[in-house]
Amino acid sequence: MRVLYHLPLDPACRKIRILLKEKSLDFEVKAEKIWERREGFLKLNPAGEVPVLIEGDGTVIPDHRVIQEYLCEAYESGPELLGRSAIDRAETRRLAVWFDEKFGREVTQNLVSEKILKRFLGMGEPNSQAIRAGHSNIHYHLDYVGWLAERRRWLGGDEFSLADVAAAAHLSAVDYLGDVPWSDHEPAKDWYARVKSRPSVRPLLADYLPGAPPPKHYADLDF
Repeated sequence: MRVLYHLPLDPACRKIRILLKEKSLDFEVKAEKIWERREGFLKLNPAGEVPVLIEGDGTVIPDHRVIQEYLCEAYESGPELLGRSAIDRAETRRLAVWFDEKFGREVTQNLVSEKILKRFLGMGEPNSQAIRAGHSNIHYHLDYVGWLAERRRWLGGDEFSLADVAAAAHLSAVDYLGDVPWSDHEPAKDWYARVKSRPSVRPLLADYLPGAPPPKHYADLDF
């Protein structure tokens, strides 16, 4: 059985979970407490980071960027998530990098990492200045999501793609904390409602962290 080592609220891991589902690939998830630096896991990935995908034949594939390219190249099942032309693929990759890097740095790290990851790593109290920055920055990104969604069927173009997957992975993690101001950004909210309804995304909405329940709307497909 294919195995994915992950952390439930890590957007990189969430992205791979969505991709595996979109490709109709069976897999088992195993939560890995990376802060424990477990020897067996470090043998799989000396970087000590998730996600790590283990194929059924034992092939080990670390790093979300490597895994996403591997899945799109190795499996023809499901939608063409990178795009059908070179231009489409360039735009899809550009937006995936936008969310994985820029959104991740300006929003996810300031909210999810401060509120959740710090607690598990024993790094002290959340930085209130960082949290305020995350709350401020997210409006700019939601404006951009809305701008794209009003001009295209999906973020990267006419078809659901890796761009939507990356955006959904980050926004779903932040939404678990109740920190996405959807009511101020209706076009982005409408796009996310469509994404939430996809069978590949629904399993993420069942995630639950003990002691930190999500808001009521989190798993509601109609908000």
